[in-house]
Amino acid sequence: MTALPFNRPGRFWRGNLHTHSDRSDGALSPEEIGRRYQEAGYDFLVITDHFRAKFGFPLTDTRPLRTPGFTTLLGAELHPPRTEFSSEWHILAVGLPLDFPPPRPSETAPQLARRARAAGAFIGMAHPAASLLTAVDAESLDAAHAIEVYNALSAREDRGDSWHLTDVLLNRGRRLSTFAADDAHFQPQDPPGCAAWVQVRAESLAPEALLAALKGGHYYSSTGPELHDIQLDDGFITVRCSPVRKVLITGGDPGAQVVQGEALKECSLPVAMFRRGWCRVTVEDMDGKRAWSNPIYL
Repeated sequence: MTALPFNRPGRFWRGNLHTHSDRSDGALSPEEIGRRYQEAGYDFLVITDHFRAKFGFPLTDTRPLRTPGFTTLLGAELHPPRTEFSSEWHILAVGLPLDFPPPRPSETAPQLARRARAAGAFIGMAHPAASLLTAVDAESLDAAHAIEVYNALSAREDRGDSWHLTDVLLNRGRRLSTFAADDAHFQPQDPPGCAAWVQVRAESLAPEALLAALKGGHYYSSTGPELHDIQLDDGFITVRCSPVRKVLITGGDPGAQVVQGEALKECSLPVAMFRRGWCRVTVEDMDGKRAWSNPIYL
């Protein structure tokens, strides 16, 4: 997770890690969702239907949607009880086997997340801001690989961004990666989807290669801009990207390093101020859309 993905073998593959179909509370069939994402230029998709008893604990089999140029990973959104302010958790498990057993009546969130991780899944805390997840809640989920730092559906409620909690956890020593996703349900009142995604660096589009890259943190997240390269050298981070109006480096200390301009494509910024040992890159384009690196450990 500490290694930047840009010089790794392979290429970037665009994917959405959080989507719901009519197997739970989504409006569309898995087939229609797959068609929409494929036509939008995505390389892979994860349908994470709600793993609840009222839906029959669905683990939606999307293998029939796979083609030579488009693939899927199997997953679900798990809902064990409870957090400080909610009756249930929202935990993404990407890469679950189809025979993953439902939660046991006495199973806690940390226990269920550990079991899903032991079964091979990439574990993410879904939309912490929208769920009002606290630092105490998040610290208890010791099996998590990552946090969903931007959720396009939750942005409708002005709770799409979960960077504050993530930065607190990083400062407390949790080594987590970060991802953006749609959480698309395709209901009439919802955003249309294809609004937030990950770019995963892997040698192939094979599901096992993508899953390994996710677990390794070999990806970045975006709602629009592209990150072409990030390099750390001699106390400076150099960022190369699609044209943006702002490049921002933040970390475990208050304050930031910022460059602003028109159609910025490359800049270098010092990292000496980040004494807690990590930082991250954000770029913002002319439409206000952003892309984020994973945490960079100095």
